[in-house]
Amino acid sequence: MRRAIGLSLEMMRSGRGGPFGAVIVKDDKIVAEGFNQVTSTNDPTAHAEVVAVRLACQALGTFDLTGCEIYTSCEPCPMCLSAIYWARLGRIYYANDREDAARIGFRDDFLYHEIPLPLAQRSIPIQPLLRAEGWAAFEEWDRKPDKIEY
Repeated sequence: MRRAIGLSLEMMRSGRGGPFGAVIVKDDKIVAEGFNQVTSTNDPTAHAEVVAVRLACQALGTFDLTGCEIYTSCEPCPMCLSAIYWARLGRIYYANDREDAARIGFRDDFLYHEIPLPLAQRSIPIQPLLRAEGWAAFEEWDRKPDKIEY
């Protein structure tokens, strides 16, 4: 956890991103480190946890991080939490929580409130389009004999 917090401070002070750091550990060894790179890379998905997940997957040569844990300087936002679940990390440790982040201008809590709303009540309009045509890819995937489940 100290390394995640240290990354958050170091990279924020260098001007490379916001005050967030993350470390992924397997068998008590760091396999990847990530820090917030949203503003330095113009990538709104370059949160510390997502960067760390990407780097851990590359380092371990797998999309399945079972057996790994993540230490992050802040409670993961919904996007990062989803990435952590998709990667199958076994445990999450965090320092600051979403209320702490909100106090300094990061509104992760807005997304936590937005997601459970019915589609028609969300702040960004969302609607299905060409569903029947889109289903063709799902049908083909369902029949694909050599697919890699994930």
